[in-house]
Amino acid sequence: MTAPTAEEPWPVRTVARKIADWINRLGTVWVEGQVTQISARPGTGTAFLTLRDPAADVSMTVTCSTALLRQHEPPLVDGTRVIVHAKPTFFLNRGTLSLRADEIRAVGIGELLARIERLRKLLGAEGLFDPRRKRRPPFLPTRIGLITGRASAAEHDVLANATARWPAVRFRVENVAVQGALAVPQILDALSILDKDAEVDVIVIARGGGSVEDLLPFSDEELCRAVAACRTPVLSAIGHEPDTPLLDHVADVRCSTPTDAGKRVVPDVVEESARVRQLRDRARRALHGWVDREYRLLASLRSRPVLADPLTPLDRRADEVSALAERGRRALLGGLAAEQSTLSNTRARLTTLGPAATLARGYAVVQHTDADGTPRVLRSIEDAPEGARLRIRLADGALHAVATGDRESAGEGS
Repeated sequence: MTAPTAEEPWPVRTVARKIADWINRLGTVWVEGQVTQISARPGTGTAFLTLRDPAADVSMTVTCSTALLRQHEPPLVDGTRVIVHAKPTFFLNRGTLSLRADEIRAVGIGELLARIERLRKLLGAEGLFDPRRKRRPPFLPTRIGLITGRASAAEHDVLANATARWPAVRFRVENVAVQGALAVPQILDALSILDKDAEVDVIVIARGGGSVEDLLPFSDEELCRAVAACRTPVLSAIGHEPDTPLLDHVADVRCSTPTDAGKRVVPDVVEESARVRQLRDRARRALHGWVDREYRLLASLRSRPVLADPLTPLDRRADEVSALAERGRRALLGGLAAEQSTLSNTRARLTTLGPAATLARGYAVVQHTDADGTPRVLRSIEDAPEGARLRIRLADGALHAVATGDRESAGEGS
């Protein structure tokens, strides 16, 4: 058959038949997923169910015989993980694709646990469980985001216990499916909404206890990575104390139960009030102790003689100052007297050695005037030519004379 063109297009039946022929050549496949929407009407030989991928929003219709569905042990319910051996089938009349199953196996608990363990090792190797990356929730959050089932016991436990501990606490509750095929997408959407809310300071993911299959959504890889990427601290409160889904290891704080989450997400107003009173009492006692200690120190200082009678030491010091001043005055006067006596003795010696004393014994000092008018002491007869004007200084005055021509040497007069 030639390829279709705009002038010669294929009819719908031809396209459908070609698609069916191509799909029929695929053969049988093994498919794993979660069972949802099981429909097996009485009196019909065909049962319908939907097989959903738990990690993505992808599903396919599966048909099988009613006998195959009814003989399965344990009975299939929504959320059961199964492995289906089926052949892809394309229905020409409706133009739909489905899987025709001839064998359905439930995934055992051991295999589920093994897969969870492999995922645990993978996430642990990537550092998602590292305690250093975990954040401490705020002491008193402005608003708490709560992700839980609608009207569930977990929601009641968290709200009741948190309100009992801190009546003014505020919540933003996002109700989601907590098991089954829709759990992971709804939890992811709620987590994204709460993480973007600026008023939400901490997020609590809570669910009551259940079987391993019921708690499988909380070990989902996509959910674990989303919690690790949150900017808001996340508290995990899944199941009971022995239940430890992977979410407990990724969350910033693991709470053993939803009740424990309600107690740990907010402080106890009674305990905090008692702690405030204790701190106030401690502060009061510390202040009183400090005041008493300082008062005793002041009393001790006031009891010392220097403060008890401050004038007597001042008077004593004043007497000492007066005595020292008198000693200084006497020492100064004695020094002046000694120096004055020394000066008088020196003056007497100078007077004895001076020319005035010599003149008083009958000697005279003869001076003559140079040509420039400067008087000079006459030391030789040669210095006084005839007619030279002389000044003769005696003890009681001075005389003026004129040199004559008569000369006598020092030897002639003796």
